[in-house]
Amino acid sequence: MNLKEVSQKAKELMMPQCRMCQECNGVACRGEVPGMGGKGTGSSFMNNYNELKKVSLNMKSIHEVKEPDTSAEFFGVRMPFPVFPAPVTGVAINMGNKMTEREYITGLIEGSRDSGIIPMVGDSAFKSFIEENISVLKEKKVRGIVFIKPWDNEELLSRIELAMESDPIAIGVDIDSCGLDTLKMHGHRVDPKTLEDLKEIKAALRVPFIIKGIMTPCEALLAVQAGADAIVVSNHGGRVLDSTPATCSVLSTIAEVAKGKTTIFVDGGVRSGVDVFKMLALGADGVLIGRPFAQYAIGGGAEGVSLYAEKIRAELRGAMLLTGSKDISSIEESSINY
Repeated sequence: MNLKEVSQKAKELMMPQCRMCQECNGVACRGEVPGMGGKGTGSSFMNNYNELKKVSLNMKSIHEVKEPDTSAEFFGVRMPFPVFPAPVTGVAINMGNKMTEREYITGLIEGSRDSGIIPMVGDSAFKSFIEENISVLKEKKVRGIVFIKPWDNEELLSRIELAMESDPIAIGVDIDSCGLDTLKMHGHRVDPKTLEDLKEIKAALRVPFIIKGIMTPCEALLAVQAGADAIVVSNHGGRVLDSTPATCSVLSTIAEVAKGKTTIFVDGGVRSGVDVFKMLALGADGVLIGRPFAQYAIGGGAEGVSLYAEKIRAELRGAMLLTGSKDISSIEESSINY
């Protein structure tokens, strides 16, 4: 099996929700929520992709770097490269209904394990989805990161206890889901969180706390104040609010105020290892990739996930070699033009 074959299979299984476009740029699927598109005009999804394309690399080939070290450590776990499959949940809602949630998440978790990366799993309008995700983590004896929607704190804390059954590496709350139409369509209320809400969640946790959905320096500092061990710079793939800036365009200003105070993750429009390099150069410590990992998990199960992960790592290594970056910490903003 190769990535082209996996892509073709994914297209067969996801049509018409996803066309597996040659460029996954949000144009063909704009406004398709539920589905794979961005909300409204789709501009937030398209901004993520188009702005990241504008970043270029400063090539260097006079240096001593021969074997770049792509590895990185998060929450005490060493990974071969700093990339995570983002928590994408609900294949029957957003990605066609030709595969069960268990089949999808099993492929994602097994492929992540085989590639040495930490899988992220998520929550959804249906509680059975997070229960399924946690069940597979336990069954496969894989420690992952579980993200929970911003329910009222009583329900959220009960789901944290459920998530703890899988011995997670960390637990996150994707606070940007308060604008997710698919939750409201199924009668579920989710709201923005106050600083005190977030402090209450942090106090209840026995593992690191991740806050996902940060798009301004001010909110990054509030997340730090709430005790977040990590933040994710994210506009939820453009699926919750139209006309937001690209994550890559706000990342460096967030890194200026939050670097060293919390771990900084980012997602949005990342399709290659070169894109990963760009995000690291803009200030991220690690990178989440959503749609592609989900697509390859659907099209090829664990093998599809592993093939895509291998591609990302090879491309990242190539970018590091030809910019003179000996390790992840050597990737700097001077390595790019933007």
